[in-house]
Amino acid sequence: MSEHLWRVDPRSAHDDGADFRVDSHRRLRGPYTGMGTLLRELVPDVQSRWPDLVRSHSIEILSAAPELTEAIGAAPETLTSVAIPSERTRIYPANRTRRLAHGVVELLESYAALADRHLVLSFTNVDEADHTDQEFLAIAVRRARSGRVRFVVGTRTDAVVEELAEALRAHADREDVVNPPADGPVRPAEELVRAFVAGDCTSNDPHELAAYAEADPVVVAALHDARAAELADGDWSLRLGALLHHLEHGGDPTGVGGDAMLDAANHCFDMGFYHSLLEYVPRGRAITDPEEQQERYWLLTTKMTTGLASLNRSLESLPLYDELRGRYTLPMVHMFCSYAMAMLYTRHHPPEHKDHHQAKILLNNAVAIASVLPDPEQRIFQTVFQKNGLALVETHLDNLPGALKLVTDGLARLDRELDPGKHKLHRSVLVNNRSKVLGALGRYEEALADLDTVIGLDPNYPDYYFDRADVRRKLGDPEGALLDYATATTLTAPFYELHYNRADVLVEVGDLEGAIAELAYVVDLEPDQVDARLNLVSLLLDTGDLDTAAVHLAEGLRLHPADARLVHANGLLALETDDRDLARKEFDRALELDPHLVAALADRAGLAHDDGAHDAAIRDLTTAVEVDPDNPDLLYNRGFVHQAAGHLAAAVDDYTRALVLPGADRDELLRQRSLCRDELVDAR
Repeated sequence: MSEHLWRVDPRSAHDDGADFRVDSHRRLRGPYTGMGTLLRELVPDVQSRWPDLVRSHSIEILSAAPELTEAIGAAPETLTSVAIPSERTRIYPANRTRRLAHGVVELLESYAALADRHLVLSFTNVDEADHTDQEFLAIAVRRARSGRVRFVVGTRTDAVVEELAEALRAHADREDVVNPPADGPVRPAEELVRAFVAGDCTSNDPHELAAYAEADPVVVAALHDARAAELADGDWSLRLGALLHHLEHGGDPTGVGGDAMLDAANHCFDMGFYHSLLEYVPRGRAITDPEEQQERYWLLTTKMTTGLASLNRSLESLPLYDELRGRYTLPMVHMFCSYAMAMLYTRHHPPEHKDHHQAKILLNNAVAIASVLPDPEQRIFQTVFQKNGLALVETHLDNLPGALKLVTDGLARLDRELDPGKHKLHRSVLVNNRSKVLGALGRYEEALADLDTVIGLDPNYPDYYFDRADVRRKLGDPEGALLDYATATTLTAPFYELHYNRADVLVEVGDLEGAIAELAYVVDLEPDQVDARLNLVSLLLDTGDLDTAAVHLAEGLRLHPADARLVHANGLLALETDDRDLARKEFDRALELDPHLVAALADRAGLAHDDGAHDAAIRDLTTAVEVDPDNPDLLYNRGFVHQAAGHLAAAVDDYTRALVLPGADRDELLRQRSLCRDELVDAR
């Protein structure tokens, strides 16, 4: 029996034995309708008993259920979270929602363990849930494996996002509920319409749906207005769901409805809920007159384009920017479009569509517009902001000195011409960007100084510690890097890149067990991270834990059966168990998938050499050297095989080539070359 249950029930009934019953229909509260509802019910009890547990997950809790701020206190503030809209110049990455979901799963598991209880959590209407909730449940069903937390996922149909469907198929038993035909008298049409609106239009009762569709629009609008008035003083998150829906369909959809839609879009934009944003914006544009309500229309549109870019759908943004540029002559619209399109060409587009020179042209246009804005503060700030974007383009064009000058001059201008209390967030962004350019120039001490400064300005922003750890590693301070990584973990929801990098540092300092634990956590968070899994398997093989290595390889190959590196690693595992035939087959298969995989070429050559098949070994090593000509180990190995085969001159040539390369084992190379030369003399 699986840990969880997938119940397909057209009535969307709850599990009678559940400890918490949650309706996930996104029309109720929008993003995190389900997860937020669960937290609103559960967290007060956790707060009263284990406040430290709540504090460690406050970011996740308050992102999904902002109403709990009064009960648990605010999350750690950053310049990003407190910036006023006109000064906010940083957006969250699209994977932030995954981090939030991981954090809540760990909160639930920790709570169940501390309370020594088993939780059964019933979520219904999941096929109508927002992407955030479906993503959360996909992660929860996959990761909640202790047996203490059981999820019952109720859907009316099979229509859920693929990640959730895959998790349910793998980790949940399925139960299809067959409902008897509904009986009883049909209610009057007026009663059906009232019931549908009173239920916030989430019912799938066919009679209610039909009556609502056929009702007088004036009557329907009045019902929506009345329901909106009932909800107006309720929880804040209703503005993203039920209240928003009723205002959208009430008596003033283009007025209060459109304003509410822009507010909802702004919230999703600020929180990184980009899938939700892409649902709200088309609805908002539909109730906004592009001529009479120009500002709302273009603000909604630009929110959508940014959401598309964040979700790797940047090419879909271009027609929307063209629409705005063709429709309006407003300087702010053209400046924003020029900047945003430049970011598409230099950062967001797929590689084959990037064009850094086109990005520079667009940014020069944005700078030109910014420099003539009538408001002095806007003129100064926007000019510096656009030139910061230009610095990114110059970096991509390998003009690092030019990028450094743009950022440094921008900081100096803000300090010189604006009040110190203005645009604190962007000042910190500029200092951080300057540290990145200094690091790219190899000026690590200066980069470190800038990161120290920006952490002083914004001490609760985790990415700065992540960046400083990287600089400290380059300066030969792994212990300092580990301290920064440890601090970052206390300021963010689970962030797999952080643990991946920390594992690298732990290997540097010789803590292999710690590195294995970090990498195991990474692949638990995100199983499709192949590099992390390969590093984990390598460490497990090095430490002799073959059984665990086999488990991780099996999971990796299940997810990525055609990944040559995983197939090669399976061959290494076979070698560790002395199954040379299987190892050879796996190396062959890896090279069928990727004929230039150097590690597989080298290892297959090693087997051939052991078998005395020197020509085959030399062929593989020659291919490997062609792929990686500056690898001294490959040249040494080929020289060694040449030497064993009696090709002494070729061996001397390989040893000599290897000697001048970085990382070469000079003593061993000189020794082997001397032996070859002695043999050549003897032969002559």
